[in-house]
Parts: sequence; C-alpha cells; structure tokens
Amino acid sequence: MNHKSAARKTDAERKDAMRRAETDIDARRRSLRPLRSMLPYMTRYRGKMAGALFFLSLAALTTLTLPLAVRRMIDHGFAPHDGQLISNYFSMLIVIAVVLAAASAGRYYFVITLGERVVSDIRSAVFAHVARLSPGFFDTVQSGEIVSRLTADTTQIKSALGATASVALRNIILCTGALTMMVITSPKLSALVIAAIPLIVLPLMAFGRSVRAKSRHAQDTLAHATAYASEQIGSVRTLQAFTNEALVTGRYSNAVEEAFEAARLSVFARSFLTFVAILTIFSSIVAVLWFGSRDVLSGDMSAGTLSQFLLYAVFAAGALGALSEVWGELAQAAGASERLTELLAEKPMVAVPANPAPLPVPPRGEIAFSHVGFSYPVRPGQSALRDLSFKVQPGETVAIVGPSGAGKSTLFSLLLRFYDPDSGTVMVDGVDVARADPAELRARIAIVPQDVTIFAATAAENIGFGRPGASEAEIEAAAREAHADIFIRNLDQGFETALGERGVTLSGGQRQRVAIARAILRDAPILLLDEATSALDAESETLVQNGLERLMKGRTTLVIAHRLATVLKADRILVMEAGRIVEEGTHASLVAKGGVYARLARLQFDVGAEAFRGAAE
Repeated sequence: MNHKSAARKTDAERKDAMRRAETDIDARRRSLRPLRSMLPYMTRYRGKMAGALFFLSLAALTTLTLPLAVRRMIDHGFAPHDGQLISNYFSMLIVIAVVLAAASAGRYYFVITLGERVVSDIRSAVFAHVARLSPGFFDTVQSGEIVSRLTADTTQIKSALGATASVALRNIILCTGALTMMVITSPKLSALVIAAIPLIVLPLMAFGRSVRAKSRHAQDTLAHATAYASEQIGSVRTLQAFTNEALVTGRYSNAVEEAFEAARLSVFARSFLTFVAILTIFSSIVAVLWFGSRDVLSGDMSAGTLSQFLLYAVFAAGALGALSEVWGELAQAAGASERLTELLAEKPMVAVPANPAPLPVPPRGEIAFSHVGFSYPVRPGQSALRDLSFKVQPGETVAIVGPSGAGKSTLFSLLLRFYDPDSGTVMVDGVDVARADPAELRARIAIVPQDVTIFAATAAENIGFGRPGASEAEIEAAAREAHADIFIRNLDQGFETALGERGVTLSGGQRQRVAIARAILRDAPILLLDEATSALDAESETLVQNGLERLMKGRTTLVIAHRLATVLKADRILVMEAGRIVEEGTHASLVAKGGVYARLARLQFDVGAEAFRGAAE
C-alpha cells in the first residue's frame, strides 16, 4: 500500500467519521452556532446589512416613542380647554406612523433581498463543490438527497436570513429598548419584570434544544423521501414495465408519512415552546399591572406613567413571545445550515496536488499502468485490479476484452483519475496522473461510454458538451462524422430539438451516435471507447465504425469491446480476468492459443475459432 492508499477513505473510516460528526452535532445542538457558517456569505454584502440594520433600528426606536406620547396625552392632554394639545399629539402620531411605515418597508426590502442574495450564493457554492467531488462520494450518497439539500435546506436558510432574522433582530432591539425604558419609567416595577425573565428565558433555551433536534430529524427524513422519489421518477419506465407502481407508491407514502411524523413532532415542540413563553410572559404582565394599580391608587404613580410602563411591558413581552417563535425557526435553519456545511466540508477522495506536475505539450498520448492494485471504497476487501501492468504507445489501438467484472471499466476510471489506485502508478505521457491536475488530464481524454448520458437539452447542446464554445458548424461536422446528423435533421426542430431528460425520445443507437459525435468534437489525443457500438444495429454499426476509424487515426485508443469489427482491427488485445491481464496478443495469435480469449470468442461472438482464424487471415 502506498501514499495513495492512505489518502483514500475506507468504508469503516467513513462510518467512523460520520459517527464523530454526529457526536459533534449533538454537542452543538445547545446553540444556533451552525448559523455562523452563513456569516461569510452575508459579510460580502455589507451595504445591504447596514441598510437592514438601520431600518430595523429606526422601526424599533419609532415604536418605542409611542408610549411616551400616550403618557403625556393621558396626564396632560385631557385637561379642560386643551384641545390644541390633543391635536398636536395626534399630528405627531401621524408623523410617527409615516416614519414607522417607511422604516418597515426599508427593513423588508433590505432583509429579504439580503436573504435571497445569500441563498443564491450558497446554492452556487454547494453545487460547485458537489460537482468537483470524486465519483467515490456518489457511490454511497443518493443524488436526490443532495438535491434536497440544495432546495429544501437552502429555502429554510433563506427564510431564516430573511423574514425570521428580520423579526428576531427587530424584537431584540425592541425588547432591549422596552426594558431600558421600563427601568427609567419605574425601577420598582422593572425589578419585578426583570426577576421574571429567567423564568421565561430558561424554558426557551431548554425547549429550543429539543426543537432543533426534532427539526434536524424532520429535514433528514424529508431528504430521504425526496431521494427515493427522485430515483423512482428517473426510472419510471422500468417501474411501469415491471408494474411496481403500487409497491413504489406505498414505499414513498411510508417515507412521506415518516417525514410528516417527524415534522409534527417538531411543530408540537415549537407549539409547546410558544405556550410556555406566552403564558409566563403575560402572567408576569398581569402581576406587574396589579402592583402598578396599587401605586396609582396610593398616588405614588400617575395613570399616564402606569400606561407608559404597561405599554413598554407589552412591547417587551410581545418581543420575547415573538423570539420564542422565531427561535424554533432559527433552530430549523441551524439544522439546514449544518447539513449544508457537512456537504461543503466533504473532501474529494481525489485531491488536486498543491503543485501539479505539468503534462507535456504537445500531448503524445502514451499510457502506462505499472503494478496497479485497486479496490472500490465501497468494497474495500474485494480487489478490482491486481498487480496490473501494461503500456500503450502513442497512436496505438488496444482492445481490452474479458468477462463481466474482470476490471475493464475500472481501467478507464483510474485513467480518468476518478479514483487513485491502492498501489502502483498510472502514467500519461510519462507523468503520474496522481501528480497532475485532474482537469488538465481529463482535457486530453475523450470517452464514449456504454451507458450514454443525454441531458435535457437540445441536440446541439448535447454534442457541444464535448467542447464548450464550439461553433455551430463544428457541432454539425461532428454529427456528420458520427452519422448522427441524418436522424437529428429529421427531428421537429433539427439540432435545436430538445432530446428530453436522459434522451428518452431517442433510441439506444441514436443516443450512442450523439455520444460519439461528442467525443469527435472533443478532439482529444486519447480516446476511450466502452462498447461504443453495442447498441447499434448492423447497418448503423457499419456507418459509425467508419466514423470511429477516422476518429481513431493518430490517437491513442483503448477499446472495451466484444464486437468483431473493433477487435479485429486493434493493434493489440489485452485479455483480462479477475483483475489481471492473463493473455496479450493479436486476434489470430490469441485464437490459436486456445485460452481465455478463444473461449470468449466462441461465447460472445457466437462463432467458432476457425471462423475467427479465417477472418483474421
């Protein structure tokens, strides 16, 4: 095992890491600390933050002036022959209402815009990070769960950073200001209120932990349900072909029901939290009002002063009540933030070297595997390749054959550096691919996979995916070489026809010709063909084979194939079995040898060895 083996996570290591992460999550459930991870995204927009804080403060301070006006009106405004004073007070209240309305509008604009802007950045950052994660990550994680994090979790954060954060900040300012004015108005009554605050805050903190834990569980169960739905919808033809609609809908209903139950428990916890907060808050107000009324009766306090104090107490109580509600929403957002942070913290199994070794220019297309051993991370005890060594010269065409599970496709994955080998080295143009920049390496390789990916885009965009920025003429030329232009031009809108998700409107052969056109357009020095003509009928195969032969000229080509035409024209054939190369040679020499290749020839090509020998001659 070399340094590459140490760099790869085994399944056990990943589980240990997940357990440690869960322990860390439990420790952090006491607070809203995960929301701190959103601060770097917010601080990019200091202008919007400053505008939001200004209007939040203005709205809160304007609200706090109302009890002062009420006190003066009660104590001084109802004296005989003082109608003008009443008019002045009501005029001032209108001015206050205008300022409050303007401040509220400004607060809404800046806060909501900030939330939308930050969440857009988070979504872009998460998607960009996920797009760069190694394929090994996706071996164990469902794509639907990732989509759930990109949508549901970011929506939760948008709500928290927008309306919820606005309400929380406004009520914090309002509560602080109201408590301060209560102390100024009546220190005696304020002492009673302040003494009751711990009775209010402590239950909030205690129930807040439960709310956050239940919110996280609700989000996780919803993500699992979304992942299951995404998988089944993506395979709807298989689902219906096997008439498993009832089975699938039943399982999804169970998943949704579990998500509902988790959400119900979360909502119940938040409801009980609100009940406790409002009960304790307004019970304390009633007690304060009772003590205050006795002071008014004894002449120690005016009716206006008690009214002022009572309004401030209502403001403080209302603010604390609102905070008890938004605490639950912030707890949900903290859970969502935690899940996104975990995703952003995921490290690619295949790391970009700090100082990548440059690949030679111009590229030669030389490939070498030296004593390569490899096991997939999800199956660490099962070797896919064992002490594998071979070399491909520039411009050479080498066919790789062998039974299923022999490790043929694994060669392509290692060459593209989707994984690093456990032992040995993979070289391209004399450079260890582990020391090269993966993007630079992959730019020199074009691949036609057996399982062709067609995007929900136009035919031109699907072919153009091979080389972004290619001109319309270059795309059409590539389609002609792959013999795809004929069926594309017969589509409703030609090259501008949308092919549907996963190319459902195309036949298997048509999808493969689009993939070949994509590889032709890429014009890379190394060509990988994984059963590139397996889905074609005899006539189409002949046409495409001519295009492939033109494409292969002057390029280093590795071919995984069982089809006679490709195998016969290869410069060499490597025969793999159980992760090793067991035979090597030309078609004729391997047939004459009567070994694994000859057996595969009889089984896979359905002709006898003599026929092969005759075709080779």
